[in-house]
Amino acid sequence: MVTWIAVGLLGLINGSFLNAVIHRLPRGISLLHPKRSFCPGCGKMIPWHENLPVASWVLLQGRCSGCEMPISIRYPLVELLTGGLYLLAYARFGLPLAPVFWLFLSLLVAATFIDFDHLIIPDEITKGGVIAGLLCSLLVPGMMGRVAWWQGLMLSLTGAALGFFLLWGVVELGKLAFGRRRIRTEVPTLLEITGSDAEPLLIFGEERIPLADLFYREKDQVEAPCAWLEIDGERLHGLEGDSLMLNPRGVIFGSRSWGYEGISELMPLRTEVTSITLPREAMGFGDVKFLACIGAFLGWKGVLFSLFAGSIVGALIGIMMMAVTRGRSGGRIPFGPYLALGALLWVFVGSECLDFYANCVTGGGFFLLLHQSSM
Repeated sequence: MVTWIAVGLLGLINGSFLNAVIHRLPRGISLLHPKRSFCPGCGKMIPWHENLPVASWVLLQGRCSGCEMPISIRYPLVELLTGGLYLLAYARFGLPLAPVFWLFLSLLVAATFIDFDHLIIPDEITKGGVIAGLLCSLLVPGMMGRVAWWQGLMLSLTGAALGFFLLWGVVELGKLAFGRRRIRTEVPTLLEITGSDAEPLLIFGEERIPLADLFYREKDQVEAPCAWLEIDGERLHGLEGDSLMLNPRGVIFGSRSWGYEGISELMPLRTEVTSITLPREAMGFGDVKFLACIGAFLGWKGVLFSLFAGSIVGALIGIMMMAVTRGRSGGRIPFGPYLALGALLWVFVGSECLDFYANCVTGGGFFLLLHQSSM
């Protein structure tokens, strides 16, 4: 009983640390400075007795003791989730495997919530996770079901390579097939670039898209045929066939070009167009590195299962979102959380899922092959 309590407390404490990672890492805030947690509203350093996992949130009634800014319920939920996952991993694997999966599960939790909030998965998690997975497979080859260190390392390398190149291929093929999205209107519609030079925003009809969300690659560009352009308070008229071009560096119209400096809510770029072509990707490159991280911990079978399960769940969620928004949403759907869910399923019920599939489908198919190869 004492061991179970210790594992649960360790999960809660690490969940509290993951909350700091989720908040700080995508914002470029060091995890070491400041060392103590702080309120993002008033900047108050939080004393230890107000930073107890779950308990402090309950005692403070979900508010900062300094400025009474609401503290999101997600903080105790992340702590409880991490504590629960640690207990499940300990129950399933015991020692010495459980600590390896505690590390992996912590990476999944951090990546999931960062991707939901910011649509990115930082390299510290993806690349760092690949290195951690390789080292763990070297030191604890049992995580790959092997005894020899070199066998565990080879399976980890194979999983990382497969995860990376498999999704890299999907990204490249997706760019070729779906790399452009054209929006047409029956009447001329106002197009604006506003916001600030640091974070310019494209507004077109019901679309409001940060330009940073459009330019995944240096060669990506937005194209909108137009007859005139208003910029810097000056109205310019183009030749027949001219188009407004936007790229990561700035604006092009006819023979002239401008940077995004000076474009603001007070001095926006304006024109009227009947069509606009936007670049897009099948998924972000962070997902490619994230699946490599998953492969480093779970091997090639875990990569294939995570991708399959994550794709099914992600597709269902995407279809529901399109139905709710009637296809008008131009927002990106993060895929990382669904990959994490697929990896989570593989860790805890992967073999059971393969058994179930093998019993339901004559011949066992693809997943029966995976099951037999793991025996």
